[in-house]
Amino acid sequence: MLLVALGVLAGSLVIASAAFANPLVPKSGGSPNADQIQSLYKIILYMAVVVFIGVEGALLFAVIRFRRSKGAVAAQIHGNTKLEFGWTLGAALIVVAIATVTFIKLPGILNPPSSGPNGLTVASLNPPKPSTGHALVICVTGRQFIWRYTYGAGCDRASWERRLPYSYQEMVAPAYTTVRLVIQSSDVIHSWWVPKLGGKVDAVPGYTTYTWFKAPYAGSIYRGQCAELCGRQHAFMTALVKIVTPAQYIEWIDRQATAIKAANDQVAQLRYELTQMHDLSLTGIF
Repeated sequence: MLLVALGVLAGSLVIASAAFANPLVPKSGGSPNADQIQSLYKIILYMAVVVFIGVEGALLFAVIRFRRSKGAVAAQIHGNTKLEFGWTLGAALIVVAIATVTFIKLPGILNPPSSGPNGLTVASLNPPKPSTGHALVICVTGRQFIWRYTYGAGCDRASWERRLPYSYQEMVAPAYTTVRLVIQSSDVIHSWWVPKLGGKVDAVPGYTTYTWFKAPYAGSIYRGQCAELCGRQHAFMTALVKIVTPAQYIEWIDRQATAIKAANDQVAQLRYELTQMHDLSLTGIF
């Protein structure tokens, strides 16, 4: 009866996908790579459940079927070659199955697809397009304890010289568009992780790592967290990705660039006035 109950429980978990919503499996729904990660995780999890039930069921059967009364002397039986060969072969087949499924799923996790027909046209905004088609490049820089996002061509090499628009804490990205993230760190090791947009990617000082996402809906907001202990304020290093339409994205980029230029001009004017006051103080006027 216990074996039957375990079987019913395992079957209900497999059928009821809601039971695996978020506590037991990675989040998905925000990007195709996140969906592939969740799908692969579920396949391996189901295999593990079947193996667990089989092993524990066999153990329970042996305990009940071959139990003896107190004081009995256990019979010494030599190993069963066929049985040992069978479970070794079974374990090897399980490993081969997991490896096969993983290699089938891996390209969908690693390789960014082309942007959708309604996605942002970005040929003039970014470095050479990947072989998979158009992709928008956004640089993600980790620093204690906040994320900086820089938008535009050469964001990982000449963002300050080109005065590229940027934002902190909140990334804005267009829907239907493949977004390639160039991830770096300016101090210690951080880890970029927005669960619904894919897996964790480390930001390591002196190195550049990459990931991607392709959000299917405008108006969505995805939340994440630095997943590498990076200092005393690590828990406050959160991430937020806001998905808008391609038209809204272009408008936001223009507004952000204008606002940053105005702020820079204001600082430059203030610096000029302070310099003038300093020079006048040296001449004794003040």
